[in-house]
Amino acid sequence: MPLSPFLCSQDLENTMSSAVDYFVQEKIWFDKPRYDDAERHFYECINSTSHPAQELGANTILQDIARARENIQKSLAGSAANGAGDQGELITRIKSLELENSSLNQVVEDLRLALSKLECRVAVLEKSPSPAAAPVSAAPCTNGTSVQQQKTSPPVEDEDDDDDMDLFGSDEEEDAEAERLKEQRLKEYAEKKAKKPTLIAKSSILLDVKPWDDETDMAKLEECVRSVVADGLLWGQSKLVPVGYGIRKLQIQCVVEDDKVGTDLLEEEITKFEDFVQSVDVAAFNKI
Repeated sequence: MPLSPFLCSQDLENTMSSAVDYFVQEKIWFDKPRYDDAERHFYECINSTSHPAQELGANTILQDIARARENIQKSLAGSAANGAGDQGELITRIKSLELENSSLNQVVEDLRLALSKLECRVAVLEKSPSPAAAPVSAAPCTNGTSVQQQKTSPPVEDEDDDDDMDLFGSDEEEDAEAERLKEQRLKEYAEKKAKKPTLIAKSSILLDVKPWDDETDMAKLEECVRSVVADGLLWGQSKLVPVGYGIRKLQIQCVVEDDKVGTDLLEEEITKFEDFVQSVDVAAFNKI
C-alpha cells in the first residue's frame, strides 16, 4: 500500500528534530579553529612586547655598571690627588721646621758667645786692682778667654834706684787690696739682701675656751683672753657656742706669726686665768 505524501513529510520532520536534538546534546566545538587563531595571535603579541622590555632592562643594567665604573675612577683619581697634596704640605712643613731649627741654633750660639764674653768681663773685674794701683786694660775676649795687656811701669828717674825696688812687695799689696775690695763687695751684697722684705709665715688659729660651769661670766672670760698680748699675735672675732646643760664655750680666732707665737704659749697664758678658764683646745689651725 503506497504512503501518502502527508505521512512522508511528517516522518521527515520527526527525523530532523531528532537529529537536531542529537547534535544539541553532542559536545562538539565547531569554532575551535577561530579560537586557536585568537590564542596564537595573543601569544605572538605577548612575545613581541616582551623583547623590547628585556632589551630595555639590559640597557639599564649596562648604564648602571658604566656609571659605577666612572664613579670608581673618579674616586681613585681624587684620592691620588689628595695624597699628592698632603705629601706636598708635609714636605713644606718639614722645610719650615728645618729653617726654624737652624735659626734657633744660631740664636743659641749667639747666646753662648755673649755668655762667654760676660764671664770674661766678670773675671777681669774680679782681678782688677784698686783705683790707687796702676790701671790695667784688658783686650777684647775671644772664645771665652781674655788677653790682659802688660802693665805700664812708672818712668825710672834714676838708674841707681833699681837696687831699691821691691818686686814682690807690690804683688802683696795688690793681693791685699783685691781681698779688701772683695770683702767690701760681699758686705754690700749682704746689706742689700738684708734690706729686701722677707716673707713672714703666719697661721690662723681657732681656739675653744671652756668655762667651769654655766655661772661663769663669759664676758669677763673673753676680756681675760684678749688681755693676752704678745709680739706677732692679733685677736679676731669671737662667739659663744652652746655645749650643753646651759654651758657655753668661747670660740675665738687669732692670727699669729709662726716664728714668734705658738699654740703652747697661747694655752699657757690663757689657762693662767684659773677662776674662769677650765681648758683650752685648738679647734682649727690653718697656714696663711
